[in-house]
Order: sequence, then structure tokens, then C-alpha cells
Amino acid sequence: MENDNAKFKNEFKKRLYGFVLRLVRFIDRLPKSSVNEVMGKQLLRSGTSVIANYIEANSASSKKDFINFFTHALKSANESKVWLALIKDTNKSDKTENEWLISELKEIANILASSILTMRGKK
Repeated sequence: MENDNAKFKNEFKKRLYGFVLRLVRFIDRLPKSSVNEVMGKQLLRSGTSVIANYIEANSASSKKDFINFFTHALKSANESKVWLALIKDTNKSDKTENEWLISELKEIANILASSILTMRGKK
């Protein structure tokens, strides 16, 4: 039977993967324009980087390396929030989907930040 920590890690990885799939579909549905192309590419890069760094952390060779990957994932989540906000505020997307993505990303960022603080022994 899976312990609580392993279960949480597995569920969080699934949550991240689901978020990224939904993000990719969202970006793909943006109206075609030069501005959306640039913002969409930036969002795709930063959004997929969140899960890539989380997965990479699981293969880290040290605690310091592990924390660094989590930190990069958090930075990518924060960057993605900016791109989503810009897309939303320029009325370039489906508002409901954009708000869901921002809300989910805030929760993901909070989990990553909390994990970093715990690993650093500050919580």
C-alpha cells in the first residue's frame, strides 16, 4: 500500500499533467494573431516547464539539486501566471478557461512554494 507522501506525489504529478494538457488545448484555441502567437509560445514554454522541472526533481542527485528543480518549477509557474493574465486582460481568450487555468496555477505554485519551504526546514 502506498504511503501518504507517495500518494500525494503521484496525485500531484497527475494534477500537473492534467493542467498542462488543458493549457496546451487552451493555447491551441487562441485566435490567430501575431500577439497571440508570441504570448502563446511564451506560455507554452513556461507552462510545460513546470511539470518538466517537477519530474526532473524526482531524479535529482542531491537535496540541493531537488530544491533547485522545485524552485525552477515555481518560477515557471509564476511566469505562466503573468502570460495568462496578459492574455486575459487583452481579451484574447475564453475567459472562463483562462480563469480556471490561473486559479489552478496559483494552487500549484502554492504547493511548490510550501514544499520548498518544508525542504529548506523553514516551515
